[in-house]
Amino acid sequence: MQGKIIKGIAGFYYVNVVESGIFECKAKGAFRKDGIKPLVGDDAVIEVLDEKEMTGNITEILPRKNELIRPAVANIDQALVVFAVTKPKPHYNLLDRFLVMMERKEIPVVLCFNKTDIASHPEIAELKEVYTGCGYPVIFTSAKEEENISELKSLLKGKTTSIAGPSGVGKSSLINLLQSEVKMETGSISKKIDRGKHTTRHSELIVIGEDSYIMDTPGFSSLYVNDFEKEDLKYYFPEFTPFEGQCKFNGCDHIHEPGCAVKEAVEEGKIHKIRYEDYTEMYRELKERKRY
Repeated sequence: MQGKIIKGIAGFYYVNVVESGIFECKAKGAFRKDGIKPLVGDDAVIEVLDEKEMTGNITEILPRKNELIRPAVANIDQALVVFAVTKPKPHYNLLDRFLVMMERKEIPVVLCFNKTDIASHPEIAELKEVYTGCGYPVIFTSAKEEENISELKSLLKGKTTSIAGPSGVGKSSLINLLQSEVKMETGSISKKIDRGKHTTRHSELIVIGEDSYIMDTPGFSSLYVNDFEKEDLKYYFPEFTPFEGQCKFNGCDHIHEPGCAVKEAVEEGKIHKIRYEDYTEMYRELKERKRY
């Protein structure tokens, strides 16, 4: 039997098997021996021990297409990044750092800006201007008014999506709306999972439709890891790509070099100034880090 691990807690793994439900499983000792730790998001083969009690053993972890360290999760198809249009205003630099991390992992991103019900047209227009030019799908929602929720659901259909964003942007309200129509026998599962009410935040996949899962990502501000070379940073800004190879100097880092096609594109409004400024700030950080 094959399913997806949707939660791991205190040595138990909860595996969702489409059509059958959620099985409480232990991982075979062989995994420990091979240094493999099952992750939330893993596709797993299980042997059923008790059909009535819905218990089993995980016998095999299928090959992963990707994995994140923080949070520890595997097989993410895309990330949905949620910010508010206003209250709080978007922190561009924080958002751009997250986008860099996803580019490095080659995980596609959907950008969602919530709270359109209290936002002004200029605020919405600026966000559109900054991010549609980067090639990311951008969707504007209001969890309060339930605006564009069905459009958002269609972007998540058939995928495993990690949802990330700072606090106060309405992420929980959106998650509640996304899973509102799923009829699941959750009572017995939560009794099993909540043994002793664990206070730690664990990664958990939430089923929102057939073969569609979302995962709330805690600790958003600590997600960015600058463990790469400053020369690589430019490859994580997709809007720079059309201008690569057009600079006067080979290996141009688009910082101080004369005849730089990327800087010209910024001047001509083809690349947004905000994005370029965040690029230069991250570049400086990477350069400083190398000195110490």
